[in-house]
Amino acid sequence: MELTQIRLTDYRNYREQSLEFRPGINVLVGDNAQGKTNLLEAVRLCSIGRSHRTSRDRELIYEGAQQARVALAWRRRDGSHELIALIPSTSPKQLRADGKALRRSGELMGLIATVLFAPEDLALVKAGPGERRRFIDMELSQLRPVYYYALQRYNRALKQRNNLIRELDAQPALRATLDGWDDVLAREGAAIVAQRAKFVERLDEFARQRHQAISGGEQLRCEYASSVDPGDPERSMRQGLEQARARDLRVGTSTFGPHRDDLTLTIDGRDARVFGSQGQQRTVALSLKLSELSVMYSECGEWPILLLDDVMSELDPARRRTLLSCIEGVQALVTCTDLGDLAGARIEQALHVHAGSIE
Repeated sequence: MELTQIRLTDYRNYREQSLEFRPGINVLVGDNAQGKTNLLEAVRLCSIGRSHRTSRDRELIYEGAQQARVALAWRRRDGSHELIALIPSTSPKQLRADGKALRRSGELMGLIATVLFAPEDLALVKAGPGERRRFIDMELSQLRPVYYYALQRYNRALKQRNNLIRELDAQPALRATLDGWDDVLAREGAAIVAQRAKFVERLDEFARQRHQAISGGEQLRCEYASSVDPGDPERSMRQGLEQARARDLRVGTSTFGPHRDDLTLTIDGRDARVFGSQGQQRTVALSLKLSELSVMYSECGEWPILLLDDVMSELDPARRRTLLSCIEGVQALVTCTDLGDLAGARIEQALHVHAGSIE
């Protein structure tokens, strides 16, 4: 997979900007707040259908403009493609792939596979379980749109069940409808758990190799921590929901299911979140991100696009060298404030970004 061109119109601080990409490492260099991250955000938006920085689309539109437009062209083994994203100020965004309107966001998943590595990802190890679940969910959604739809259905049912639980004191007769929502949660939750468990097995395989090479021999293990039995997830979901119902009614929320799961990370058998040094935790995060690339390649047969957003300055020289050596053959868009952070890298093109202009 290879990006070939992007065109931005009234997007963030860009009035009109066109940029052609090259295979390999493309670097955007410039001071902070000039628009480097905005361009990576536009690529990511075309990949997952939304900004990874804000939930308010209005923030994506150039001040005073009525809408933003992003056109992204790429090549895959099956030919050349183009996606156009229109972001009006007063209505939902519109996406078109090769001239066809995308009615559901799931139709976008997997068209343009990307892996984003930003400074906040270095905190993935010590963050809460929700961040690690999002890490798994985003990867799986790009790999398998059916997973994305199952996750959507699960989250909608979970919201309805929680609302119902909170209404039961005032309307006890509604209690009979809990069974219906439990059926949906059991069915969709089982699909989620089964796919997560398989994904984490693959992630663990690659992450162990990456981490051992970077750390000089430390043993990293990634394990899916779930209260649901991946061997028989639907039966386990139904039993768990039934057993948790009294507690759920008492505390006013759903306490059992994949929305409570975690990704456990250990170094030489010790919890990396609790016992890992900052350097060790960063090495784990780097290993996970590099393993994302490998999992995607093993599943799809094509490398995803790597988006490195000002992360090189956050890594020490040894980790920088490791990262650069591991992305040979991968198309990468890299932002930095100093080209010295990429010393030794084979850079295909370096462009200067200043005040919404790229040269």
